[in-house]
Amino acid sequence: MEVRDYELDSEGIVNNANYLHYLEHTRHSFCTANGLSFAEMQAKGLVPVLNKVEIEYKTPLRSGDRFVSKLWLERKGVRFIFHQDIFKSTGELSVTAVVSCVCLENGRLDRGDMLAEVFEDFLS
Repeated sequence: MEVRDYELDSEGIVNNANYLHYLEHTRHSFCTANGLSFAEMQAKGLVPVLNKVEIEYKTPLRSGDRFVSKLWLERKGVRFIFHQDIFKSTGELSVTAVVSCVCLENGRLDRGDMLAEVFEDFLS
């Protein structure tokens, strides 16, 4: 991905809230690439919702910077935990995050077995 000028704050670096967008885009792309888009989840009555986000800002991104967003996934009980990193094109770590989500099925907390089945090759 590439930083766009409108994502910057008054200091000329990416506004902290935009990193959350980058991380979310990565998770959505991961789900779609592995056969289950958010639209398909909702059509099946499954809604993943975030219950915790921890983010550490290491090195700021600036206008025009290119970056790569990566993740790995684990499951702890009903929670799916995405470990995410954003790297500048130089390889320098910009952000590290741990994002936890749970699944609601028809409005109720669910174990998330549907997601576990889709992600079984990635779960540690």
